[in-house]
Amino acid sequence: MAEGADGRNHHPKAFTVWLAGGGAKGGFTYGSTDEFGYAPAENPVHMHDLHASMLYALGLDHERLTYRHAGRDFRLTDIHGNIVHDLFS
Repeated sequence: MAEGADGRNHHPKAFTVWLAGGGAKGGFTYGSTDEFGYAPAENPVHMHDLHASMLYALGLDHERLTYRHAGRDFRLTDIHGNIVHDLFS
């Protein structure tokens, strides 16, 4: 991002999420980043996949969860999203 543009431009490719409950496995790490924590290095998870996985943990099917806006049906995970089953017990 150019200086002065919206956003912080702070590690836009990699982030940390802490999950608990909903059947999430405890005490393990899934994926890794490069040595600077800037880019995914192993087992990257797209935001759509994370959302699909969190909805799964809540007992919701992300492929059926839709809402109507401006005459069109939308899904929270758009047309993407795969559940990352390795996150759950």
